[in-house]
Amino acid sequence: MYTIAFDTTAASCSVALMKDDKLLDSFVEEMDFGQAEVLIPAIRDLLAKHNLEVRDLGLMVVCVGPGSFTGVRSSISAARAFGLACPQMVVGGVSSFDAYAYALSWNPEEIAPVNAVIIETKREDFYYQLFDEHLNKISDPSAAVRDDIITALRDKKVTFVGDGVERFLASPTGLSIHAIVMKPHLDVEDLAHCGLRKFNRKTTDYPKPLYLRAPDVCVK
Repeated sequence: MYTIAFDTTAASCSVALMKDDKLLDSFVEEMDFGQAEVLIPAIRDLLAKHNLEVRDLGLMVVCVGPGSFTGVRSSISAARAFGLACPQMVVGGVSSFDAYAYALSWNPEEIAPVNAVIIETKREDFYYQLFDEHLNKISDPSAAVRDDIITALRDKKVTFVGDGVERFLASPTGLSIHAIVMKPHLDVEDLAHCGLRKFNRKTTDYPKPLYLRAPDVCVK
């Protein structure tokens, strides 16, 4: 089965193409704006490079956030549109938290009793969610300031992973840290594997946006 996964929720546009559980190819372009304009051509070109069309896909995985409101909406809208055009293809959503947590599975020695996914918001706070040693969720996804996250992690042995880790750990926390996994952006291969795992377990979620705060601008 062919799977394609993509993410435009942060400062990049990324696409991965897999056959079964093996990565065939990927596309990543760092960019602060314009991901929506790059996404569809990137998907088309990646498929064409391997003599494939969207109708050849069995699974499409999209990152549902949290992240840029525009980026989240763009990705999910594209995935839903592809799903309507190709009803034989399963379309599933995966959160950034799940994809970052999955990244720890490549190096099990980095997994701690508590694993904190820290995602950059470019504000004073962070998006975060906690996972146990089996990478199961043990907290709800939240937006919180640094001091509140530190309080939640007090007296716990913690591994940190995510694109917000560098800023979060820029000054001492007083926490017991097992490992630090800094990621400049979400790895779209992890997103694809996470979506494929959900598909194989028959737990695929139809993509719905994960917003952890209200938009900056509201039109009344």
